Parts: sequence; C-alpha cells; structure tokens
Amino acid sequence: MNITLEQAEKMIAAAKTKATELGAKMNISVVDAGANILAFARMDGAWLGSADISLKKAKTARFFDMNSGIIGSLSQPGGSLYNIEHSNGGLITFPGGVPVINVSGEIIGAIGVSGSSVENDHVVATAGATAI
Repeated sequence: MNITLEQAEKMIAAAKTKATELGAKMNISVVDAGANILAFARMDGAWLGSADISLKKAKTARFFDMNSGIIGSLSQPGGSLYNIEHSNGGLITFPGGVPVINVSGEIIGAIGVSGSSVENDHVVATAGATAI
C-alpha cells in the first residue's frame, strides 16, 4: 500500500492549515512507502534550509517506522542507536517526522515538517499524518 498523490495533497493542506494556526512558515514533505518523495510544499517565507530537513524527517520516520523524535531519543551518546543520523545519506533525529498509517494499520508513507520549533514541527506533521 502507498499514499496516493490525492492523499498526499490532503495531508499537505492539513499541515499548512495547522502551521498557519500556529503562525509558522513550514516546509512539508510527504514520502510514499518506499521513502520516495511524493509531494512537497514550501510555505511563503519558510526557511530554505528547512526543505531538506523536512524530507529527511519524513524519510527517517519511514525508514524506521516511528516518529523521528523517538529515533532522536535512542541516538543520544550511550544510546542503542548512537550516530545513526550518519546512515542512509543522513537522517534527522529530532521531532517533525511522522509515519502515516492506513485504516488497516499498515504504514503507507510518512510526512516530515520543518520550519519552526521541533514541538510545532511535530504538531504540524501529526495534523498532516492524521488527515487521511
């Protein structure tokens, strides 16, 4: 199962709505089940450097089927995944990447958001992930 383009666009719309509510300018990336980029939006005025971060957050969430922030907690010095952020062409191990799960409980992709605090990034990504 994969996210469709229509679903990805719905996720981006929901994420943009939440970002606007928070007064944040975000970069939003959606990847399919194979971690390939399916859709991307850069809100007007969003940081250019956050575009790559949003994609890497989405890929991180899909590669490991968990929120990117959870990977971050496991990758601290002494942690079981210490230095994992250097794998897979570079991961982002702080909040803002969320797997997308269908009604059957299957992970069908992920969304990554960057452009504000990591707390806001996570809230916006969750709004997008739960929109479908």
